[in-house]
Amino acid sequence: MSTVSSQSRRRRLARAADEFALTTVMLFLAVTVVMWLRDPDSALYVGDLDVALAVIGVVSGAILTGLIFSPPGRRSGGHLNPAVTVSLWLMGAFPGRSVVPYVLAQLAGSAAGTGLGRLVWGPAVSLPSVNYAAIVPAPTWHPASVFVAEAGSMTIIIVAVGFTMAHARLACLVPYVIGLSVALVIAVLGPRSGGSINPARQFGPAALAGQSADLWIYLVAPVLGAVLGTWLHHLLSRRRPLTHRVRVPASGHSPPAGNAAARVSRRSPSRTPAPTGFPPE
Repeated sequence: MSTVSSQSRRRRLARAADEFALTTVMLFLAVTVVMWLRDPDSALYVGDLDVALAVIGVVSGAILTGLIFSPPGRRSGGHLNPAVTVSLWLMGAFPGRSVVPYVLAQLAGSAAGTGLGRLVWGPAVSLPSVNYAAIVPAPTWHPASVFVAEAGSMTIIIVAVGFTMAHARLACLVPYVIGLSVALVIAVLGPRSGGSINPARQFGPAALAGQSADLWIYLVAPVLGAVLGTWLHHLLSRRRPLTHRVRVPASGHSPPAGNAAARVSRRSPSRTPAPTGFPPE
């Protein structure tokens, strides 16, 4: 029994390590893309902030989807966002004992990825126009408005993800739903609230940039939105808290094109990683 428990603990830590690696890569690429598009000396510089954020949104959504489908993403479930981890736990699609290790790994990866960006690209990352890729709301937006926008966006995303996960034929689309949602939020809300919707997206950049004034909003609002989204999911589905599983091949999140759609069962959690869901034990 102790051997089984020890092996399970090691697997959980290994999945958390995958989340750390994934979030590190995500933040490094976020810093890189922002630097390329917002550094005036860059060949890819885009002067119009709205246009730059639209491009950043598209690239960020594609990067996130790719990371979810990567080998570490397939092993861990590819959350890369504390709010997503919390919502999946509340849906019954993720074990509670893994929530804290995942969240800590994601926040640590955020700091590591931002620091790596500074190490690789040098002083350009700290330019005012780049500022470590830290999220900044529009000057005309009151903190309360930013909070509502961040929480509301995450609420809508979680409802969409919950709906997709609850339907076997749609379950394989979850990574694409998340990637598209992130792209839209950044493009639409980026020039306004900042469009973070991910505590891990803002934690590292804000810490290295020394930007702490509104940090609490970007840490708390997405998690609150995830809680509200989960509640709405249960309300709209008129079911008890989600206890079904999404069965997918042991190799990854979703079946390859042409394969059978993911199967859904309401009996017990899966032993293979669902799309941004339950990691193997």
